[in-house]
Amino acid sequence: MDVVDTGSGPVTIVAVHGIQGTRAAWNALASQLCGEARFVLPNLRGRAAARRGTGVEDYRLECLADDLEEVIRERVSDAPFVLAGWSMGVSVSLEYLSRSGVPRPQGLVLMSGTPTLDRAQWFRERGAALIEEIAEREVRLGLVEAADRDAAAWTWEAIRGTNQTRLLRAITIPTLIIHGRDDADSPWAHAELLAAGLPDARLCGLAGIGHSVLKDATGDVAREVRDFLQSLNLTGKR
Repeated sequence: MDVVDTGSGPVTIVAVHGIQGTRAAWNALASQLCGEARFVLPNLRGRAAARRGTGVEDYRLECLADDLEEVIRERVSDAPFVLAGWSMGVSVSLEYLSRSGVPRPQGLVLMSGTPTLDRAQWFRERGAALIEEIAEREVRLGLVEAADRDAAAWTWEAIRGTNQTRLLRAITIPTLIIHGRDDADSPWAHAELLAAGLPDARLCGLAGIGHSVLKDATGDVAREVRDFLQSLNLTGKR
């Protein structure tokens, strides 16, 4: 696995990137919270130095959740932790939490995600046109480091029909949902679906912010996450 640890705080946050991103998407937030949290940042398959798949079957949500489970078992084990996901990282986190017998987080942070990928409009094309659309979206989202384009394409083909609404009611851990009010990739209604389905969720909307909340609203996100960690009483500070 391609994983780094950063930060020295008393709380561990395992943070999962989006469909085209890498762990670099979390760098700015991890820097702001470096004294309050230890971030475990994996690159899922098809990103940076992580393993590569060879086709759509290797990039199903189940496979990505396998990667996440491996990271948590190796880097966190039985210690308390918070699970965080941005964009597709939300979908991977929900898939992970649907499993029995895995280490359970004490809190959950979901950013710019959706429980209904089958209604999302991240991409519209297929084949060669999809690769071109992926390249254009890299620029639009301002990704510092991007996934292999074929990996992103295979991932989208694998997950585009997914609906995870039925999984939400069983996820009873405290959850913070952070979502840009102007998100065109996962519109605000998707955040409301998450909040309505999760039994212990709080929804925070960021006015004037789109899909890239980690990049475009780092300070606001850091403040919300800091308050959430304190509400869990895992930081030792109130």
